Amino acid sequence: MARRVFITVAEVSGDRHAAQLIHSLKQLEPDLIIEGHGGPEMAAAGAAIHVETVGNAAMGWRGALRAFEIYKVLKWTRRYFSENKPDLQIGVDSPSMNFHFARAAHERGVPVLQYVAPQLWAWAEGRMKKVRRWIDRLACILPFEEKYFRDHGVDATFVGHPLFDALPAARTATENEARFPNRPPVVGILPGSRKSVAAQNFPHQLHVARAVAAEFPGSHFLVPTTRATRPVVEALAAKWGEPDPGSLPSASGARFRDRAGNILETAQDAFDEMVPRCDLCLTVSGTATLHVAAFAVPMIVVYRINGILWHLAVRWMVRARTYTVVNILAAGGPRARHEDHVVPEIIPWYGSDEPAAQLVLQYLREPHRLAEQSRRLRELIQPLDRHGASMNVARMALELMDQSRTNAPTTTAMVAAAP
Repeated sequence: MARRVFITVAEVSGDRHAAQLIHSLKQLEPDLIIEGHGGPEMAAAGAAIHVETVGNAAMGWRGALRAFEIYKVLKWTRRYFSENKPDLQIGVDSPSMNFHFARAAHERGVPVLQYVAPQLWAWAEGRMKKVRRWIDRLACILPFEEKYFRDHGVDATFVGHPLFDALPAARTATENEARFPNRPPVVGILPGSRKSVAAQNFPHQLHVARAVAAEFPGSHFLVPTTRATRPVVEALAAKWGEPDPGSLPSASGARFRDRAGNILETAQDAFDEMVPRCDLCLTVSGTATLHVAAFAVPMIVVYRINGILWHLAVRWMVRARTYTVVNILAAGGPRARHEDHVVPEIIPWYGSDEPAAQLVLQYLREPHRLAEQSRRLRELIQPLDRHGASMNVARMALELMDQSRTNAPTTTAMVAAAP
């Protein structure tokens, strides 16, 4: 009888990682039945999707509001697990949602694998007891995470980063210093993959783009979007200028030209086509920063947050000294000092947009800064730049199911002994 795996994701990046994992699982066990809650990429990979959970991905207070929607999905899932017990539950990223599904599975005797470790090293370390209680195996995608979680009694394994499973092995780095002075700059504006994040950040990123266009006439701005962010981005991009008939690199999108000849171009699912063309990217924090670094394209990282909310609550909850994954990797962990940063970050980003605009202009005025950051990013990425994360997780999944079927322990003695 074919075994069944139930996968849950909550956002675009998780949907993509899950799709890659599904392909690997099918390679190892072709008759495996895969179902769950997710998005279009999981469905295209062959999963039966019960509830679409990707399109409305959100963070902060918007994420809290979304909890009401997830509650209904969780209630349905508990009943489904009781009536149709799967052989394994896999949560991909999004621990705030996936901890609930892990608990539902655990309480019904279903082994649980969490793919992409929760960032407890940055904040909310008190949730570690939930990881130990409800998750049997933890697949980490950052090198330092394995030791961190094992030291806290969790059966954790570094599997590699799934980003590199999707990227071509041979990528051309931008030679900024050699070519940028001969033409106006090409600047990437990356508003993230979540609709709510794009709504918070993109209007302010556009203000920065206006400052660049004022100093460098003829500038070209590239904005890759996702299915979730495209409506937000294009509604604001339409105010840039008149529609331009120029061709797009891929997918559907829009292109606008203002009176000074500055072009703003959007395209859905065109990250890998647009980013390598950029001299500099202004990107929100998250996986996008590692994605940009994979092409050795220089960047400045921002993340918009309400200043009052930051000072009243968030700053007291966050333990990390840096918030950009590229800088965390460079320092070997989240306690990086400002002087250890490879890329500048303005996080939290609230109040005036002027500091971000001046920082972008400073880098564009001094192309040697772009070349130096590109070199450092290339060196930083090199140890991570290999395929295999998805297949490593697929092997962990089958092993966990095998252990469960033979009534062998699904956790190590270390985990069993943990408080």
